[in-house]
Amino acid sequence: MLVGISPLISPDLLSTLFRMGHGDEIVFADAHFPGDSMNAHVIRADGLKIVSLLDAIMPLFALDKSFDYPLIMMAPTPGDQIDIHVETSYIQSVRKIWPETPEIQKIDRFSFYDRTKKAFAVVMTGDTATYANILLRKGVTPI
Repeated sequence: MLVGISPLISPDLLSTLFRMGHGDEIVFADAHFPGDSMNAHVIRADGLKIVSLLDAIMPLFALDKSFDYPLIMMAPTPGDQIDIHVETSYIQSVRKIWPETPEIQKIDRFSFYDRTKKAFAVVMTGDTATYANILLRKGVTPI
């Protein structure tokens, strides 16, 4: 255990966040997401909700300010129902630390999959909400 670092952050996740450079992307995926078939670097965070992990990592993780949308979620397929509270809880969590963060961009499922394949890592959570996946683009650490 370390002082000031949430116990929700595993050693593998902490190391991954540290090794990421500006412009690198990480996906926090719900339990339904095909993470292992999308990316070679998968971190398990079973039993944890994505919003809890966002609360834990945001004090340690600067978002990319040079990019219009440092937060990206998968847009629902027409006809699918989503829980709007998922997105709302994510943006509230991020803005506690980074209040100037723009709204979350939505992209179609296959574009999200393409971004996931190029991402630095995928964190597989135990979140069971549908369309709960979110991609974060890392920025430069403030001085």
